[in-house]
Amino acid sequence: MAPVSSATTGASRAWSTWKCAISTASTSVIPRRRRASSIRPRSGATRVASFSSDGREKKPSTRTAELPSVTRTFETPANAVRDSGMLGSMKVIGLLGGMSWESSIEYYRLVNERVKSVLGGFHSAHTVLYSVDFAAIEAMQADGRWDDAGAELNRAAKALEAAGADFVVLCTNTMHKVAEQLEDGLGIPLLHLGDATAAAIKAAGLGRVGLLGTGFTMGQPFYRDRLAAHGLDVLVPGAEDRDLVHRIIYDELVLGVVKPESRAAYRGVIARLAGAGAEGVIYGCTEIELLVGPQDSPVPTFPTTRLHAEAAVDYALGTTALPVRPA
Repeated sequence: MAPVSSATTGASRAWSTWKCAISTASTSVIPRRRRASSIRPRSGATRVASFSSDGREKKPSTRTAELPSVTRTFETPANAVRDSGMLGSMKVIGLLGGMSWESSIEYYRLVNERVKSVLGGFHSAHTVLYSVDFAAIEAMQADGRWDDAGAELNRAAKALEAAGADFVVLCTNTMHKVAEQLEDGLGIPLLHLGDATAAAIKAAGLGRVGLLGTGFTMGQPFYRDRLAAHGLDVLVPGAEDRDLVHRIIYDELVLGVVKPESRAAYRGVIARLAGAGAEGVIYGCTEIELLVGPQDSPVPTFPTTRLHAEAAVDYALGTTALPVRPA
């Protein structure tokens, strides 16, 4: 059967390509004047309550109505718009967020601001968002169940692909620990946050940078190694400062709590990184930008949420290639 579409004035809109078979064995009509329940005495039959004009119930009768199975085909919004020519060359950005939703809001805002700044007028980004329950992901982090977390994000990424996304933007630094598992069997690319960040640092002409993030991001090699693959030297704070940075992220920022005293504490950590030789500082947790900005650092800063969002839009518009890890 041909795809079903609905038209509105000045534009047509077709919906997601998926098939559903609707099969029903019976149908019944109940008068509105009195609610009645249908009783199914046997498969394919329905007992229907009917009423006379004075509202009294008539003698029950049983009737059977057979309807043929129906298969209908619908098209995804992204594919339909692309096929119509309305999308042009803009790719659909698949945002995998919810970790936490506080920073996912920033991603959505930033990608749309970027599209508007480039294209002007009423333009906005073509996006698909899948938001996970961060409570489940955080529990997996705490328990060290990274394989379970990777499997969950792999399912989410495949859902974005099925919804019409052309590539995936994982809206969190920490969960790039399971980036390879997320990509397993995925038919669209992942725009790795580490690659986008490294590209910005190298464009600024820097080679040695400090890294702030969760304890996982600062303490484990998955993120630092990705940056090192681009020729960067990465410094992390001492153990006490790492604990402070991590605690503020999980106890405050992911909950939407922003405290002046925490900002002051972060400024101290940043200053110590700069004093240790960092030429710039990476805000390597998507919530950190809710607390501090460039004005809080004596050296250039690299806000990963903004850098990631801008790289996604530039790739979606075809102005740059997908940032990748050097071979």
